[in-house]
Order: sequence, then C-alpha cells, then structure tokens
Amino acid sequence: MEIERKYLVNNGRWQGLYNPADSAFMQQSYLSADPKCSVRVRVTEKTAFITIKGESAGISREEFEYNIPFEDGLNLLRLPGTAIIMKRRYEVEYEGYVWQVDEFLGDNEGLIMAEVELKSDAEQPQWPDWVDREVSGDPRYFNLQLAINPIKNWQ
Repeated sequence: MEIERKYLVNNGRWQGLYNPADSAFMQQSYLSADPKCSVRVRVTEKTAFITIKGESAGISREEFEYNIPFEDGLNLLRLPGTAIIMKRRYEVEYEGYVWQVDEFLGDNEGLIMAEVELKSDAEQPQWPDWVDREVSGDPRYFNLQLAINPIKNWQ
C-alpha cells in the first residue's frame, strides 16, 4: 500500500538547499492511463522499473513495483503514444521524514513538487518552510495527469 502526501514547492525558498550531484534523473511514461489501474515504466540513469498502481482512495492506493532489464525500460519508453515525464529527484530529510522533491523538466518545466510517504492516512508531517501548499487531493498534480495534460497546456 502506498500512502503519500504531495505538495507544491516554493522555488525561491528551495534554491540552494540541494546538491545537483545528489539527484537522480528519471524518465517515465504510462503504458495504461486508466486511473483505476495505471501501468508506469520508469527509467533512471542505471535502473528500470515497471509499476502498477490501483485507484486512489484519498492518499492511499495499492502499488506493485518490479525491476525490469534496463534495455527493456528504454524500449518501453519509445513505444508510440506514450507521453514521457522527465524530472530530477532529490531526497531531503526533514523532521523524521524523507521528502522526495521532483523538479520537472520538458513539458512540465517549472513545476517542483515534494512527496512524503507515510505509514497511515492520518499522519500529518510538519512542512519544511519551502513547501507552499498540499495538493494531495488535486488530480491535476498526479504524475499520470501531468503526462496526459502537462502544465505547459494549463491556462
């Protein structure tokens, strides 16, 4: 079970808090864009994964993730009709939690989001001062939706 909260990051307060050398470049696309059961392929500099996610119930949903051969991951990204999300991920420890901060590139450039994984739906971690607001319940900020409707298309 994946339980996570998502937040928008204030770029001005975020600048200088990270080391670009301690980040990971990721590309991901969706082989199935059904919100009730999405299938994602993610490729980093050295690894590839396939992830199956169930329908969201609040901030929780079932998640199954498996390593796949790197070359298979690259080939899956090249399938026709698959929108690719590109981002750089940083991990920041704050108040006992590991925050995964994603700086989006390409069609979602300018968007910076943070996610924090939790043990229960009721957990409310203290926000770092570089977090602007929670967007956990806003489907526009789901990675699947950012692939389908990137922020460059938002009015």
